[in-house]
Amino acid sequence: MSFRHKHIIALRDLSKDDIEQLLNTAESMREINNREIKKVPTLRGKTIINLFYESSTRTRTSFEIAGKRLSADTVNIAPSNSSATKGETLADTALNLLAMKPDIIVMRHAVSGSHYFLAEKVNCSIINAGDGAHEHPSQGLLDMLTIKDKFGRLDGLKVAIVGDITHSRVARSNIQGLTKLGSSIFLAGPPTMIPPGVERLGNVTVCATMKEAIQDADVVMMLRIQQERQGKTLMPNAREYSRYFGLNPQNLQYARPDAMVMHPGPINRGVEMSSYVVDGSQSHILKQVENGVAVRMAMLYHVCGGTAVE
Repeated sequence: MSFRHKHIIALRDLSKDDIEQLLNTAESMREINNREIKKVPTLRGKTIINLFYESSTRTRTSFEIAGKRLSADTVNIAPSNSSATKGETLADTALNLLAMKPDIIVMRHAVSGSHYFLAEKVNCSIINAGDGAHEHPSQGLLDMLTIKDKFGRLDGLKVAIVGDITHSRVARSNIQGLTKLGSSIFLAGPPTMIPPGVERLGNVTVCATMKEAIQDADVVMMLRIQQERQGKTLMPNAREYSRYFGLNPQNLQYARPDAMVMHPGPINRGVEMSSYVVDGSQSHILKQVENGVAVRMAMLYHVCGGTAVE
């Protein structure tokens, strides 16, 4: 079955079959990452531009590694080193980059919906590496792959997502993807960090307390407090937040005994999660990072129409 999309901007735009196809391809891509020589000629001759207007460690690095392992030529551009510092608009930046004939632009931008705007201006493929508080599709996909690794399925699972839901593009992508594949989502966080109408995104329940959300959960996904996107009035202080919405060995016991703990990173240790949980046996955080390379390889492969992996 061929992948029908030129761009990957939001999991909202993808069907259940599309998501499953990306996850299945990512599973096969992991074999490449375990080889002694981690490179295949699949995207040889293709050019990928990583255009990151916001800081990133895991996403930018794994997209770069993903492209190189598929033998694509990758170019990284940060706003501090670009003409954006001289006042150039996103549209002009995109058109100038397009004149250099890239095949894919992977972009992170602070403005929600900026990737849809970009897709109208260029004729190459666009992959969303995170836009404002809208979506982060590659993170949602790697989270789904990590959950599937443990349970062998996504259907019928209870997934608790706790933290700053309002400003979390990770939460939105996970809600869109996981509910399409049959998971039930339970949200918890300070009332000031729960967006109105979030239940309309899928099979979503907003809980009054963290205990209610993680009770008998198969997956406990903690979110970073995004202080760069919120005002100072949404929470009293980090200590108070940790008291009511931080994950620790005591409240983790409300989840199922085999529950897995996840976090998209970076982690504020002692605030969203205690170090005992971060480094504990139920943590799958580093597995998420590992799966990120395979998932991003799959995304690049499908939008670029790559040849068979060798």
